[in-house]
Amino acid sequence: MKIALVHDYLTQRGGAERVFELLCKRYPQADIYTSVYDPQKTIDLGERIVKTTFLQNIPGAAKYFRLMAPFYFPAFRALDLQAYDLIISSSTSFAKAVQKNPRAKHICFCHNITRFLWDTETYLREYGDYRYFAPLIEQVFQVMRKIDLIYAQEPDLYIANSSVVADRIQKTYGKKAIVINYPIDTTKFIFSDLKEDFYLASARMISYKRLDIIVEAFNWLGWRLLISGDGPERERLQSKALDNIKFLGHVTDAQRTQLFAKAKSIIIAALEDYGLVPVEANASGTPVIAYGAGGVLDTQIPGKTGVLFKRQTPESLQAALLEGNNICWDYQNIRAHAVANFSEQAFFSKVEQVIDQACNLSRSLV
Repeated sequence: MKIALVHDYLTQRGGAERVFELLCKRYPQADIYTSVYDPQKTIDLGERIVKTTFLQNIPGAAKYFRLMAPFYFPAFRALDLQAYDLIISSSTSFAKAVQKNPRAKHICFCHNITRFLWDTETYLREYGDYRYFAPLIEQVFQVMRKIDLIYAQEPDLYIANSSVVADRIQKTYGKKAIVINYPIDTTKFIFSDLKEDFYLASARMISYKRLDIIVEAFNWLGWRLLISGDGPERERLQSKALDNIKFLGHVTDAQRTQLFAKAKSIIIAALEDYGLVPVEANASGTPVIAYGAGGVLDTQIPGKTGVLFKRQTPESLQAALLEGNNICWDYQNIRAHAVANFSEQAFFSKVEQVIDQACNLSRSLV
């Protein structure tokens, strides 16, 4: 069976790219396609050839990839994938638009619906100049929403990373999705039941991550907090933080692994569509304190692997931190839960069952 793997763009290294990296490793003979590729800033694909679209030839495309949003749909439609029996797309926006031959199957790992189109205000508010161009942008987005709805019908099957995303796919695109929680490479995280006297937040410093809530809560408590990551919100957050809060900036993978293993808890205040950080924390034997909405509802067991707070406010987070501080955590069980449910083995066992069923059904209809 000839397989094509397709991703929106390979110009950064986020959760969606990490999942695509796992797919590439799982299917080493598959051909890889994307719109724009920057090997220095994204996942490690070794010597694999990455086939790109005409957008790759535009100067500055990899750096300013978000500015080319209106051109991605035609770029993906122009790809010739007629020779493939199975297309696996990994998409939050455009890759689902690829065309296939009538006998092939297209399975889309949908990390979210096209968020900048369907939740524009939330997605773009971190970009300060957005309000100046909002009327023009909205006109363009109105056209793109119609196109997005049309191309969202291309995949034969959707796989969503969480129940929340599956619900969005159903409501926006009118397509049912199978929920398979995305995995982590559990071998990359070390276990420790010797926790040190600090809490950790690990996130890009952008507005929807709500690090402001975390900073305010720890200002009040006076507990030691380390924050890893960088972004446009860093200066503002640092200006509000007291001496018990330390900003680490970018950390290496090795440093991050140690921090995850030694922290008393890892704090998440954002509404995450899925969120790999809570699962990575659990794989390190570390409980999480998280806003109780979105993907954590699929991955966390309150009182066993973490504590969920109900409102995105410092007061609600403070109450959860105090509750978590009084729990006698079983760090071994936290790790065991992550390995059993979110390892690559558990993930691909479910995925390949779904793919086999889809492809066998397709053959029986020929």
